[in-house]
Amino acid sequence: MKSPWSVMSADPSPAFRMGPTRPRDLCVVALIAAIAGYLLVRLNYGRIPPLPRPAGLPAAALGIAEAIFGYGVRARIRADRADRTRPVKPPVPPLTAARAVMTAKATALAGAAVAGLWFGLLAFVLPDSGSISAARSDTLTAIIGLVGAAVMVAGALYLEFCCRAPEDPRNRST
Repeated sequence: MKSPWSVMSADPSPAFRMGPTRPRDLCVVALIAAIAGYLLVRLNYGRIPPLPRPAGLPAAALGIAEAIFGYGVRARIRADRADRTRPVKPPVPPLTAARAVMTAKATALAGAAVAGLWFGLLAFVLPDSGSISAARSDTLTAIIGLVGAAVMVAGALYLEFCCRAPEDPRNRST
């Protein structure tokens, strides 16, 4: 009998390798969240309390923090050991890089879901924003939230990019 844990194999075959986050995965998550968000807002808009204007800023702050962390990780991964004029930075432990990649992938998917929810709200309130003051206020809040979620996704994708190992110059064909 095969163990259910056998799926989590250390097999290096392509089926078990983790690749970069695909844009289609982010789009699918955002689309599903947008539809769910639109339906939830449509059914409950009258019962939702006023949305705070800076509600989308924590997502942007997370994206900026991940981008800054990614910049530091990239500098440590790409540090030139032969150049002794600069202080030598300690290498990034492989487990730390793997955790950073997993965090980046999870944050990118969460950011896509948050962006979808904000887009669902925006799709509901935008048609009425010219005539209803609550919808006008919520339109601006949804735009701020959507931009914050986009910054979150961008920061996560940048962190993921920064964790890539540099190509070995000896393996290049010239």
